[in-house]
Amino acid sequence: MGTFNVISRGEFSTVLANKDELKKSPKSREYQSEGDLEKEFINSLRDLGYEYKDFHLEKDLEANLREQIQKLNGYCFSDADWDRFCNEKLSDLDREKATWIIQENSTLDFTDEKEELHNIKFIDKDNLSRNSCQVIEQFIDEADNGRQKNRYDVTILVNGLPLVHCELKRRDRPLQDAFNQINRYKATSFPDGMGLFNFIQIFVISNGGDTRYYSNTVEKNRRADEDNFKFACRWTDQKNSPIRDLNDFSQAFFNKRTLLSILTRYCVFTAKNEEGERRLLVMRPYQITATEKVLEKINQAHLNGKFGTERQGGYVWHTTGSGKTLTSFKTATLASKMKGVNKVLVVVDRQDLDYQTIKEYNKYSEGCVDFTNNSRNLEEQLENDNIKLIVTTIQKLNALCRRKKISEKVRNLNCVFIFDECHRSQAGIMHSNIVNNFKKYLLFGFSGTPIFESDKKTSSEGREIEATTPNIFGDPLHEYTIVHAINDETVLPFQYSLVGC
Repeated sequence: MGTFNVISRGEFSTVLANKDELKKSPKSREYQSEGDLEKEFINSLRDLGYEYKDFHLEKDLEANLREQIQKLNGYCFSDADWDRFCNEKLSDLDREKATWIIQENSTLDFTDEKEELHNIKFIDKDNLSRNSCQVIEQFIDEADNGRQKNRYDVTILVNGLPLVHCELKRRDRPLQDAFNQINRYKATSFPDGMGLFNFIQIFVISNGGDTRYYSNTVEKNRRADEDNFKFACRWTDQKNSPIRDLNDFSQAFFNKRTLLSILTRYCVFTAKNEEGERRLLVMRPYQITATEKVLEKINQAHLNGKFGTERQGGYVWHTTGSGKTLTSFKTATLASKMKGVNKVLVVVDRQDLDYQTIKEYNKYSEGCVDFTNNSRNLEEQLENDNIKLIVTTIQKLNALCRRKKISEKVRNLNCVFIFDECHRSQAGIMHSNIVNNFKKYLLFGFSGTPIFESDKKTSSEGREIEATTPNIFGDPLHEYTIVHAINDETVLPFQYSLVGC
């Protein structure tokens, strides 16, 4: 197999622009054994720069983990310290605790035998190129409880930790067989031994011709429909064209920068639900694309001094039920960490600000959501330099602008406004208020039903009373329509008839 011309990925191009850029895969054979498919997959990963490690037992996995953690941290454990580190930090970790480490607390404190404190990092989220990516195959679960040993197909190690696991089936087998096999491993063997396979964040399943991925959700008592195969989704390019073939998927999804970006930036570990459980969500490609289109616009505005200039933002058209709130949430949290951004305001309609939304945003920044009707609280949040992310309602922001109590300091802050469900009728009024009260702003809208020229309403006198989405926010940044959702099988298809035609 020839070496891939590895496609360069920039900071805002996690999702490939066009799948035509991929090296064309040979036509699928009528029959390909699982072993042949696995060998081909391993070779493609090696071509992408993954280091192949030829070991199959837990003792070797642990030794490699120690080597990679030491390399990442520039620190060598003594044998006694390593044993204690494993016992104190890695033993008895269930999936929720392991996921918490990867997603929220990837650096752990450790005091060595000399009483010196070290910050041991598991993954470098700021400099992705510092993380090692390795691949192993046919890892053996050394069962000691009388059951049959399991052999896992292909596992991706990041800094020695198994973070992505792939199960393959030959081309004539249903893809769901791989899904079911992973479920068996999760229930029986992944927690065995040191339990390092509890660190897995993402699963990939493929029969060569169809390939999908999904998160290793940590919710213990999932409803039956949430354990369904339909939650495994396909990877696409930025135009929402699916990438099914395993060879093509490897080039697009397993590009090292892409995979590391997904693991470190585009997963969400949710707040506890009513049952006290948390879920790991991995974003879909259209959500990642939309997020990065917004972030790229913000970066360009910062570099070119365009905050406060009309039509420097844009809007995202994602159909109802496609996860816009998650997309806007991730966009807001990442934008709040960007250079040149002083405040990010997520603006929602009061009727959409439910308990779970408040809880998710407050998990990122305690107290950032204020759902009272008092606009003075919003005024205080804007004045507070320690608060970068604010979730407020369109009603409260309008009230604050009408009071004209915005200080000169706040008027000159670089403010990013993100409107969730931006098709609301008040959006035009809100646009005018922001332009008149903030000097340096960027406006972005998320909507399932954007308003275009053909949708504009007029009063009885013929006067337009509703602005269009493009007029308020600017150009479209990404589209994921109901047609895309039906093709992706994320919503049910529907039939319609024309009445009176």
